[in-house]
Amino acid sequence: MPAPKSAPALFLGIELSTDQLRASIVDESLELVGVECIDFDTELSEYHTQGGIFTTPGDAYTTPVEMWIKSLDILLEKLARNHDVSRIKSIGGAAQHALVWWKSTTVPSLSSLDPNLPLHSHFSAHTFSLPNTPISQDTASHSHALIIENMLGGPERMAARVGAAAAPSMVAAQLLRVRETWQQEVWARTGRIQLASAFLCSLLTGKWIAMGEAEACATGMWVHGSQPHWDEGILDIVGGSREEGRRVRGWLGDVDVSGGGRRAGNISRYLVERYRFDPETVVAPFTSDYLATYLSLCPSPNDAVLSFGPMDMLLTPAQHYLPTRLYNLFPHPAQDSGEKRRYIAVLCSRNADVPRALVRDMYTKSWSAFDRLVAIVPPGGSIGLDDKLFSFWHLQADAYPYSHVKGIYRFETGIKVNEFRDLRANPRCLVESQILSFRVKWSRMLATGVLGSGSPRKSVNSSSSSAQSQTPPPFIGRSSTPSTSTTTSTSSIATSSLGIPFDPYDYLPLPGRIICTGAAANFPSVSNLVGDVFNAPVFVPNTQVDSAQIVPHRNTPVTGFPGRAALGGAYVARWVWGREWGVGGLGGFEDEIRRLLGKRWVASGGVPVRTSVGVLVTGAAGVGLGLGLGVGPSGSGGPSGSGANSGSSTPFGSRSGVGATVIEEDEEEFVAAGNGNGGGAYGMGMGVPHDPAIMAMGAHMPSPTFGDMSTAGRMRTQTGSTMDTLSSSTSSLPASSTAYTTPDISTSLSLAGLNLSPVPTPSAMSNGQTTPGGSSAQLGLGQGQGGQTNPTPLTPVVALPTSDAEAQIGLAKVAEPDADAFMTYAAIVPEYCRLEGMLVKGIV
Repeated sequence: MPAPKSAPALFLGIELSTDQLRASIVDESLELVGVECIDFDTELSEYHTQGGIFTTPGDAYTTPVEMWIKSLDILLEKLARNHDVSRIKSIGGAAQHALVWWKSTTVPSLSSLDPNLPLHSHFSAHTFSLPNTPISQDTASHSHALIIENMLGGPERMAARVGAAAAPSMVAAQLLRVRETWQQEVWARTGRIQLASAFLCSLLTGKWIAMGEAEACATGMWVHGSQPHWDEGILDIVGGSREEGRRVRGWLGDVDVSGGGRRAGNISRYLVERYRFDPETVVAPFTSDYLATYLSLCPSPNDAVLSFGPMDMLLTPAQHYLPTRLYNLFPHPAQDSGEKRRYIAVLCSRNADVPRALVRDMYTKSWSAFDRLVAIVPPGGSIGLDDKLFSFWHLQADAYPYSHVKGIYRFETGIKVNEFRDLRANPRCLVESQILSFRVKWSRMLATGVLGSGSPRKSVNSSSSSAQSQTPPPFIGRSSTPSTSTTTSTSSIATSSLGIPFDPYDYLPLPGRIICTGAAANFPSVSNLVGDVFNAPVFVPNTQVDSAQIVPHRNTPVTGFPGRAALGGAYVARWVWGREWGVGGLGGFEDEIRRLLGKRWVASGGVPVRTSVGVLVTGAAGVGLGLGLGVGPSGSGGPSGSGANSGSSTPFGSRSGVGATVIEEDEEEFVAAGNGNGGGAYGMGMGVPHDPAIMAMGAHMPSPTFGDMSTAGRMRTQTGSTMDTLSSSTSSLPASSTAYTTPDISTSLSLAGLNLSPVPTPSAMSNGQTTPGGSSAQLGLGQGQGGQTNPTPLTPVVALPTSDAEAQIGLAKVAEPDADAFMTYAAIVPEYCRLEGMLVKGIV
């Protein structure tokens, strides 16, 4: 059917995130033309959420469903007021991983709503048997997930059966917890349950929409295969009996196994009459927010997407469905039912933003100081070869293999210690541990064959990175040629001697390119560290690079910038519409998006795709200044008052007094102290600013000479350790507020179940760890606020020279690989694995 002739078509993507409801509008060439958002804390303050959620004892994080509905009303009103919604031809979207519990007695007719009334008038809180529903960060169901796993015979058997081992946010575990905890109050009154993505799609189409198969695979109850179906045995476990298991099956409904390449329906009559949408508007299938973010980045088969946030996730294309306990595996959410099935392998860590924010508050006074410490402390926390430092921060229960690991663990020279002798090593060791964990998980995942036939993922002749086109210096365990047979032979020798099932020195199986998103990727030190550990170039979306120049440390997009998941939803909407009307979209999703962006690139003469609406950012992909931004009332670059407008988007409130008063002495005193120690602070003599937040750590370390920090032979994003204090032009910008960037320390620790006081002391550390001497003064904590100095704003990543291939799909290179740094980390991988094994076995 030919496309109808009318005004140029627009495509809407909607994202229901933890803290906001966002909308992004693109045109037929995928150019950004509109952005709207509703911040839950500020625009729906009557619900009294912090970061869009409630926190209660027992690791329970919940959010009111009624707030979602009311936010959709406000968002639609903004769209209708500020844009010609009749031009919107297709709508796609995504939502956080959460359940909606409908009451059996009040499930309404979605197709017969009164257009004179807003949605929230039709669906009040009384419509839901569980008005405040758990979100993906909720870990209160962790023990129930382990019960299900044990009843199925362990993590390996469960993964072979339903594609994933036990996870705290697994829908099956949440169902079991509700039945055991609120049998009469919730369970007996429920008539239907929906994942938030299907719920949002249902409100837009005016009919009940089934969840997609990618989301069904995340429930822990779905069997994927030639004849996919709900697992009756697990349903019976969840329900407690065969009868209740069938009832749960009815609640869940059917699953859309079409692949996501066709419309879920047309827009509802209600929205047509109330907001004047075109009645022919197509609504594409919605999916999970992290999968939509993945789609927005159009990764190639050789790529990995590393998403930093409340949970860190590493996603990569997979060719086969080979489920194990080592990773989660989802069908690609945007593919045609006729094409060869594609999958996305996902590695996840729940201990992400919260530990980073906690370390920031415990050991520094600002994100800038945190970034500098990560940058200038040497790999492994020490310049020595045999005395590397390791730390593991497990504040929340996590998936396999960390199901039973909880606490903070530090090791020096292979021995568990209460605290590092030099406190400044903590930020570096934390970030290293988080990234090394993914590097190790990747190698274990690769051995299963899920990513392909077993050939190296990274080609030494790849054009995506100049570093990859060079033959690296030969060293033990890696062949100097790309021959698979030679590499395998050498690798087997190395692995047998190192005691791990993979060769840490072989970089060929690692991703050829890392695409990073999330606030932590804005830190130059973190992006550089990712490139070092994986020996791969690191790219960040231009939308994020430009946004970071305005507010460097937050996951929530700055006003005027699109959310990545909303953008992914808009891309899917464009793809589905093109397939429906025969105007492109006939190929695979990624191929079609690259085709559209490439066509636009040629037509515009190589102009990068727009990164924001109504915001002037000097220089494509972040020259460094954001100008003309309509900042929020607080002047911090966005809506004020929301805990979500932060680098962490953590479920906690504003910073505690502890984090705000880490440093109080004048900078001169710390410079003098450093000189008195013979210039022993990190970075002295290397042009590093005398940062009082770093000098305040008090512990003295030898003066190192780090060749990697002073060598200019590699392309690196500038960090706080390699550039002077911000120039006067930068200081004229609004100071980057840290008022909402971290959890309250005491709150976060108690919610994590560690019962730690703000200052780690012998009596407070439940796992037996102490600060040396037990003095808060050694950390610079617990002091008055009188003489506090203003923290230096974080200088975020900026774009390095980027090839046209990446620039036209909206990516900016921010870090190059470094063979020497990679070798350093390869050398400490075996010890990391040994210590990890000790934690998992519970022998430390």
